[in-house]
Amino acid sequence: MSTIISKQNIPVGSTFLNDVLAGLTAERKSLSSKYFYDEIGDHIFQQIMEMEDYYLTNAEMEILQHQTEQIADVIAADPSAFDLIELGAGDATKSVHLLQSLINRQLEFTYLPIDISRHVIEDLEENLPKKLPTLKVEGLNGDYFAMVKKAKTLSSRRKVLLFMGANIGNMNVAEAEEFCKALRNELSAEDLLIIGFDLKKNPRQILAAYDDAAGITKSFNLNLLSRINRELGGDFDISKFDHYASYDPESGACKSYLISLSDQLVNIGDETIRFHANEHIYMEISQKYSLPEVSEIAASSGFIPVAHFFDQHQYFVDAIWKVN
Repeated sequence: MSTIISKQNIPVGSTFLNDVLAGLTAERKSLSSKYFYDEIGDHIFQQIMEMEDYYLTNAEMEILQHQTEQIADVIAADPSAFDLIELGAGDATKSVHLLQSLINRQLEFTYLPIDISRHVIEDLEENLPKKLPTLKVEGLNGDYFAMVKKAKTLSSRRKVLLFMGANIGNMNVAEAEEFCKALRNELSAEDLLIIGFDLKKNPRQILAAYDDAAGITKSFNLNLLSRINRELGGDFDISKFDHYASYDPESGACKSYLISLSDQLVNIGDETIRFHANEHIYMEISQKYSLPEVSEIAASSGFIPVAHFFDQHQYFVDAIWKVN
């Protein structure tokens, strides 16, 4: 049975609702990947990060486990107090190594994790002080730039931004450049950005990370349709959509889609969306870079590359950029 609800049951001004309807009524249907991360999505993504084929987690974890002191050296070169702001903090499993190193050096700083998931922020605020009792932590729940602006109102101290986990890969190259320029505009001279990039490598290895045999990535994508059903009164029949991933080694673009398996109608509030058989919903890009392309992004967005930290296989790089 179709679920149709009146607009009075859905906040008309809901950004989630507006974004979903705009994406699904466009000529090229799409959904924003930032809405993957409700509580269920967070849980599924934790499963993805534990997959053997999902090399990104282990590659960056290796960097943080074995090169944290060198990263901390760069931050501590300026001994003044600072705010450590992490965009898309997740569970801070990787950044906790850096936090511990900075605490051990008795540096004066406050950790400001930013995440769109309220569940993630609540978890960090509750559990991080148990692991790191002397850590000053203040979570910020919301979109990156709104929360970076808020962080700037909390103190005038210098800023060190963390943007790890190859989250920059969720944008195409042009969008990534504009994003980094916008970050630069929120920062001051000598502020630092520590940013993770997944590097180009064997195409089969990359595709396996985004199209696992167990179907965990598929469930992660389909959960967004379920979330629309739960929160916006949608009536997606999840069984009528399938997950498809592709990777172009030339451009470095790894993309994921949901494919409609039949002609069908989907109701979301008072809107009815028509899908044709084999029509796709563009879900996400996971952009891969060469090292020269990483440096090009830095230069074009107003940063100076300071250091590069690689895992042993050079699958991944954590780059440190200083505001030019």
